[in-house]
Amino acid sequence: MRYASYKNQSATDTWGVEDGGVLYDLGSSGLNVAPSLHEAIVAGRLDIAPEYHEAPKQPVEDTEFLPVVGGSPKVICIGVNYMTHKDETGRPDVEFPTVFSRFADTLWPHGKDATIPAESVKYDYEGEVALVISKTAWKVSREEAFDHVAGYSVFNDFSARDWQRHTGQWIPGKNFPESGTFGPYYVPAEDIEDIEQLAIQTRVNGEIRQDAKLSDLIFDIPAQIEYVTKFTKLNPGDIIVTGTPGGVGLFMDPPTFLKDGDVVEVEVTGLGTLTNTMVQG
Repeated sequence: MRYASYKNQSATDTWGVEDGGVLYDLGSSGLNVAPSLHEAIVAGRLDIAPEYHEAPKQPVEDTEFLPVVGGSPKVICIGVNYMTHKDETGRPDVEFPTVFSRFADTLWPHGKDATIPAESVKYDYEGEVALVISKTAWKVSREEAFDHVAGYSVFNDFSARDWQRHTGQWIPGKNFPESGTFGPYYVPAEDIEDIEQLAIQTRVNGEIRQDAKLSDLIFDIPAQIEYVTKFTKLNPGDIIVTGTPGGVGLFMDPPTFLKDGDVVEVEVTGLGTLTNTMVQG
């Protein structure tokens, strides 16, 4: 099952099931399962009976999407977490994951133009897989980690490299408005047979820039959850963005950054393709 957050044909925020290119409304303008996908995940209300086909529907085409799981107070990102990306950065092996925070108000939807900040001349893409937490997670062991994952979606962690490198702290470079695109679909964990076999590919104007499998992660998903929940308590609906493969623009020869009109696509097996067109701020 794939879920989306979007505006219905009356321009009201809602959410629902995607099936065969059609969206079925489960929000307050439809079957009223929960006000939002975030609240449905928190309340554990995604076991929808087949009668969702009776809900108000609209075609995916021309639908205005929203960030697929909004309303999350914590968005935790893992950096330099594929061997290909570590190698291109020249960073040494590390004992612990690199962790930084993204502000929830930077999340942006599939299909909308994404602004290149006027303050940055080194704006870059990072295709990633994001996971959503299902229940309170505090000091979770790796053996119990997957029990705390509700589902997965596609993420683009757009990065202002010049601002990221002002100091050793990455937060300024990772939190410009519209820089965390998220969607279009959310897939429950139980619908994914083997998360490590998912393939992730990032394309810019159709050119493949990143291509990897989740099995290539340095710190796998259980390791990420175990580490993060040792220093902060995660709640249902919180997000971990799991890392990006090698192939970012910063380390191309010559470095190649995003420009006005570029179309950036991040595709993950079974999760869909997240697409944004860049506009110069």
